[in-house]
Amino acid sequence: MLRIKSDRIITDERLFDGYIYIENEKIAYISREERPADECYDFTGRYVSPGFIETHTHGAVGCDFYLTSPEEIASACNYHLKHGSTTILPTILACPHEHTKATIEAFLAAKAQNLILSNAPGVHIEGPYLNAAQCGGQPPQYITPPIEKDYIEIIEKYPNAVKRWTYAPEFDTEGKFCRYITERGIIASAGHSNAKYDDMCRAIESGCNLVTHLYSCTSTVTRDHGFRSLGVIESTYLRDELWAEMIADGKHLPPELICMIVKLKGTDRLIVTTDSCALTGNEEIKNHSVSASSYIIEDGVAKLPDRSAFAGSIATCDRLIRVLTQECGIDLLESVKMLTKNPAKLLHLNTGIIAAGYDADIIVFDEDINISDIFVHGSKTNL
Repeated sequence: MLRIKSDRIITDERLFDGYIYIENEKIAYISREERPADECYDFTGRYVSPGFIETHTHGAVGCDFYLTSPEEIASACNYHLKHGSTTILPTILACPHEHTKATIEAFLAAKAQNLILSNAPGVHIEGPYLNAAQCGGQPPQYITPPIEKDYIEIIEKYPNAVKRWTYAPEFDTEGKFCRYITERGIIASAGHSNAKYDDMCRAIESGCNLVTHLYSCTSTVTRDHGFRSLGVIESTYLRDELWAEMIADGKHLPPELICMIVKLKGTDRLIVTTDSCALTGNEEIKNHSVSASSYIIEDGVAKLPDRSAFAGSIATCDRLIRVLTQECGIDLLESVKMLTKNPAKLLHLNTGIIAAGYDADIIVFDEDINISDIFVHGSKTNL
């Protein structure tokens, strides 16, 4: 039995003053009563939170989640763990089909060798079934409509390896791709898209229930001969079935826009993410290329070389909570929920909440969201 004490335990609804008891990798119970335990920690004065769930990151410390070794994949995942991400979905950008497979194989090898110290339930494939007109930092030369033989091969060859797939619904004209992946338990997410409302309705009917980084490479209202159509952004607000992901690094979205999204969508259907690039934690290197796409680091964010658009962030999840609470004025518990309970619910994971029966993925941080202690499945992690 392991016991954690704090007067600032972040539960599902409030701050709790008491004890967490952990046994067999799960939270056995929380209580105000002190009981015997084999291993005891006192974090009085610090917040004890569910571990963060990173749903969208392309790497860290110079390592891309693209055509790389198992060791490098683990290095990037473990860097994000240091900053509170006890669960992570390594994200593969648009690239040739064989490269996607090679990256999945490296990820699976890293898991098989127990190199990744956090939970890594699967990868997030962001492409290549996107819209080149909304490519952002994605390499346009690899973007294509859905290719049935390719996506079937990936799903059949690597069962349970893919947890989420971002695509542009306007090119899945019959909803075939979306239905195929969602019927196999993969989250279909609309992103890098110029979809109109009719496209989004078809996607929702086919199983799509998430929007990738709202306002970043997502369409808005358009007009054709006076007749207006909603885009991805407005469809996200209108359709309650859709969850929305937003990059809360304080760069991609200004604080007032983050506050507007929270006001309109509500925190119960929002997920925050970093969309971080390989130079996260290695910002002294100002230029980088991956999959024939280049970017520069400037003003605390990754940009395309011509500075026409952002190409990802250099944030970690602790910074997201800092931005939400300190720059946006959003309540700490609501901020944490968007990085813990919400993504866990979307991804059907038994974590994200400090309550009996849940996986004991727990982090400890101070008032400025500096991470001091990390527990994965109840085991203290030293990084």
